[in-house]
Amino acid sequence: MTNNFPPNNFQQILEMGQQVQARLAQLQSDLGQKTVSSSSGGGMVTATADGRGKLRGIKIDPSVVAGGDVEMLEDLVLAAVSEAQTRAQQLYEDEMKKLSGGFPLPFQFPEL
Repeated sequence: MTNNFPPNNFQQILEMGQQVQARLAQLQSDLGQKTVSSSSGGGMVTATADGRGKLRGIKIDPSVVAGGDVEMLEDLVLAAVSEAQTRAQQLYEDEMKKLSGGFPLPFQFPEL
């Protein structure tokens, strides 16, 4: 029985896998340092998330609270957070495309 991979080619494949794994680890670290923000209600509520989608901050204009409309405030917060997380997902996908050279990878990476 013959082996389809000579040892040096198999070793190269392993090394490439290790390089991709190292780049992915670096990417995850970098994404944790980057932030994206989104606002709703004409800037009355702003949400900031890191590149992994983890919420890092919420800013609420005091005039929204003074109005006493809790339901509107809830809607504005939800909209700002959702958009910030969508932007974080897009950032992640853009960075993954750079990592893979624009080619779709044959497997799905776990959620960050």
